[in-house]
Amino acid sequence: MKNESGSKLKLGIFVSLALTLFIAGIYLIGERQQLFSNTFHVSGIFKDISGLQIGNNVRFSGINVGVIEDIQQITDTTVKVDMQIDEASRKFIKKNASAIIGSDGLMGNRIVIITPGYGNNVELSDDDIIRTAQAVSMDEILSKLKVTADNAADITGNLAAVMENIKQGKGTVGKLLMDSTMADDVKRCFGKH
Repeated sequence: MKNESGSKLKLGIFVSLALTLFIAGIYLIGERQQLFSNTFHVSGIFKDISGLQIGNNVRFSGINVGVIEDIQQITDTTVKVDMQIDEASRKFIKKNASAIIGSDGLMGNRIVIITPGYGNNVELSDDDIIRTAQAVSMDEILSKLKVTADNAADITGNLAAVMENIKQGKGTVGKLLMDSTMADDVKRCFGKH
């Protein structure tokens, strides 16, 4: 009898623990997806979403305020992104706020970043369309950086050639600096009086 009641106690503790972990997991996932909080919906029309996915975060002033709810391609050049945003943030997000697609860290997930509006504009209402701006892509930055590096290499090569000509006494500056008679004249002028 003792053995049977001990097994029932262990089973009861195991079931209670599993149920607690399950409820905590549901709560954490629901909280991340904002299933248990009051929300409102806004949309943005982007030219390129750069790998943004449903479920990614929406940030306002560095704080996670929502998630990406849906992504729909409207035309060959426009994509509509629907966002679910926490109701408590509505009073801070004005009609003239704008959204860009950014990165969560250097190599992180893509996120929507809402930049605050200015002035005393009205707050966004449910199902509003927020202004969007195109973020600078890493590919553009890297291609411009390559052009700059190539130009710097050309300038350095040309400067090395000029310095070599000066060292050999070629050109006006080379003759002026490498002429020993001029150096002797300067020593006599500024040397002993």
